[in-house]
Amino acid sequence: MTLSGLFVGCATVPTEQAQVTNAMKQFKSPSSDNAGLYIYRTASVLGAALKKDVWVDDKCVGETARGIFFYEEVLGNMEHKVSTESEFSPNDLMIQTQAGQNYFIKQYMKPGVFVGGAGLKLVTEAEGKQDISDLKLGIKGNCSK
Repeated sequence: MTLSGLFVGCATVPTEQAQVTNAMKQFKSPSSDNAGLYIYRTASVLGAALKKDVWVDDKCVGETARGIFFYEEVLGNMEHKVSTESEFSPNDLMIQTQAGQNYFIKQYMKPGVFVGGAGLKLVTEAEGKQDISDLKLGIKGNCSK
């Protein structure tokens, strides 16, 4: 794929029904002893034609496309690895969680030599909630690798 291919087309992934998506946008506290991870990709034009896998602690969460988010509960009070498929190898983000807290992780696309790379960054609760307000919840467990 050429660099110009990163800016055209739009990849899609299966999404949950609207009522399920809307329920997850209530941002409720996670279950007892757990932390919640909201992992999302905004509707940015950069990389719109690309899908990218996301894993938590080496377990497939799902495949992102523009405008998609996932929610995953993990054990609180410990470190977790969130990974995204990228151009040559996965990019990892280590997060120290606290039980009862939600965390917002933004997947971002960056131009690459061949197919484009992806990265992850922890964002504030306010930024994450604002970004997710316009996104759809992806169906979990579908990764390409």
